[in-house]
Amino acid sequence: MTSISYIQQQRITRLCVRCGLLLMQYGAESAVVVDLSKRLGIALGMNSVECSLNFNALTLTTICDERCITTTRDTINQSINVNLLVQIQQIVNKTEASINDDKLTELTTRAFDELDKAVYPPWLVSVFVGASCAAFAYLNGGSWSITAVTFIAGMVAMLTRIYLSKHHFNPFITVIVTAFIASLIGATTYYFDIGNNADIAVASSVLLLVPSFPLINSFSDILKGYVNIGIGRAVFTYMLTLSACVGIVIALVLLRIQHWGF
Repeated sequence: MTSISYIQQQRITRLCVRCGLLLMQYGAESAVVVDLSKRLGIALGMNSVECSLNFNALTLTTICDERCITTTRDTINQSINVNLLVQIQQIVNKTEASINDDKLTELTTRAFDELDKAVYPPWLVSVFVGASCAAFAYLNGGSWSITAVTFIAGMVAMLTRIYLSKHHFNPFITVIVTAFIASLIGATTYYFDIGNNADIAVASSVLLLVPSFPLINSFSDILKGYVNIGIGRAVFTYMLTLSACVGIVIALVLLRIQHWGF
């Protein structure tokens, strides 16, 4: 194996931390972030790679020929994109299987540059989210009119959430506004006496705000020994849930509905 220069080690370090940041931003659990970052560095010729995670930052150290380079990067939460996580894992697997040569770092960097970050159109996502909320309402005994109102409420709420997220609003404010709009539309079933059970429409309209994926990740992190980031993710999840409750309560108070759920 040819000797790796300091400049080359810097490039490999930046590539490893880029891999870890993308994984954190798009919803990977901590064990996957650390594992893939280490495997990538070792595949590119490092003797060892150490990785430390915080809720909003990543610290990574590469060691080569008793020479250490450490870097820290801030991370910004993005929407969950499992397709991107799979692509990154494939890149790491391909790098490990490649013959060690001088162009391996360049080829891996190019692969990261060409990652497909395409997502479904907002209108399509909103339609399917509305359909899932409507299906839940129907399965819980809602009439067809209740199901239709729930579909509209879920779809409009998801469009609102996508719009606010795209313009970088605070995530808690985004959830409050989204829950408010969903509850407001769902609660029209009370005022216009639509369907057989208006409570079902209100409850089903806000299902899109249930933070199931982050909650599962937080429990997984804690169980696998990443307690700090696991607790951070859990608190963030609970705050999202509290924000959704605030939005629902504001809508019900504004409409003077006091008997919801009873």
